[in-house]
Amino acid sequence: MAVRILCIKTDAKLHHNPYVAIDSLEWVNERINVKGITERTKLHDWIKNKEGEAYILDDSGNKTCLIPALCPEGNKYVKTVNDESESEILFGLPECA
Repeated sequence: MAVRILCIKTDAKLHHNPYVAIDSLEWVNERINVKGITERTKLHDWIKNKEGEAYILDDSGNKTCLIPALCPEGNKYVKTVNDESESEILFGLPECA
C-alpha cells in the first residue's frame, strides 16, 4: 500500500531534531480514496517493517518517498532526504488542521 502525505502536525516544544517535533502526518491512499492520520513513530515502523510506502507530490507531480530514520537519542522519525544538508520538503507541507 502507498499513501501520499498531505500535511504534518507538529508540537510547540523546541527539539534538537526538528523531525521529532512532528507528532503525526495526515495521508490519503489515492487508490481507494481513504484518508487517515498516523503518528510519526507508527509511520516509521510501517515503512521500515511492513514495506509501506509514503510519499509527497510536489506542484509538478514529482514523487519523493519518505524513509525511516533514528536520531542518536533513539527517536524514530521519517524524512525525504538522506543528507540533512539537502532541502527537506517534508517541512514545506502545511500544518494539519
